[in-house]
Amino acid sequence: MTDDSRIAILDAFRSLRSSSPATPAIILAERLGISEGALQAARLGEDVVTINLSPQALAARFASLGRVKALTRSRHAVLEQKGGYPHLQGGDHAGLMLDPGGLDLRLLFNHWYWACLIRDALPEGERFSLQVFDRYGRAVHKVFNLSATAPGTWQALWDEGTTEHPEFVGQAKPDAVAAPTQAPAGLADDWASLSDVHQFFGLLRQYQLTRHQANTLMEGRFTRAVAKDSVEQLLTEAADCGQSIMLFVGSPGCVQIRTGTVPKPVRARGWLNLFAEDTTLHLDDAAIKSIWEVHKPNRDGGVTSLEAFDAQGELILQIYGERREGNTESSDWRMLLARLGHSHQAA
Repeated sequence: MTDDSRIAILDAFRSLRSSSPATPAIILAERLGISEGALQAARLGEDVVTINLSPQALAARFASLGRVKALTRSRHAVLEQKGGYPHLQGGDHAGLMLDPGGLDLRLLFNHWYWACLIRDALPEGERFSLQVFDRYGRAVHKVFNLSATAPGTWQALWDEGTTEHPEFVGQAKPDAVAAPTQAPAGLADDWASLSDVHQFFGLLRQYQLTRHQANTLMEGRFTRAVAKDSVEQLLTEAADCGQSIMLFVGSPGCVQIRTGTVPKPVRARGWLNLFAEDTTLHLDDAAIKSIWEVHKPNRDGGVTSLEAFDAQGELILQIYGERREGNTESSDWRMLLARLGHSHQAA
């Protein structure tokens, strides 16, 4: 980034921030025609520093950050949760933060390219946030300090920061997905032989399929295309009956999971929203192109999810009924899914 372009970005950012102080950084970046990572990188040396830790070492610090707001977004959904991080598990390539009902995350470190610490001056005082981006400048995961007095870990990270500038490679554009017209030989049998839901990722790799393609090919056997309003219907009915559900929202390098009962969804500014005490979900359901009910066999009788995709075949949101390992899936959850209307425009 040249000095001239950096100054131009900073001037435009300050002007937009002054006129729209509550507008999220991703919206400001879109207005400037740059990635969110590039926007934050332009602030290096002022109120942003680079954190030069390995992804695993950085994630291991999360548990010491105190009470936070954790945020992960897909292209059309944003999941925010308040709480404290559990301790990191896993290895160099993937991490687990296991806390069902709390902050519960799956981390894919190969997508973690640049991490920065941001110190923003807000009307209520100074706020730290730790933000991770992929090589395209897309946000992987964000952590916002909520403590009245930031734990020393935040200041320690700031003191370790540098002005080293990331080299983003431009903005990624998802490829349009066209499902094969015929299922590969063996796909249905291998799907039927799954004994653990995590084996599904290997199945997709084996047959070189996206999740959306696999759902399309297995329609009528393991998947069912449902109506476009199915997410709103399911969330509403789950709230009415007190069904505990699991919300999955994923970025390129992080899947954030919220488990528990939910309030009724409300619509605001065209988006569908859940406003719970510890959780907020924002969903641009107008961007949903297809929704699938998906059944995956396992040792406990199988699990069933609702999966929403955009026009490019990219996963927006997954919803499961809450289930503990070793227990069968709730019959009440399956009844909620069974009431969803069919769709004839899934492809």
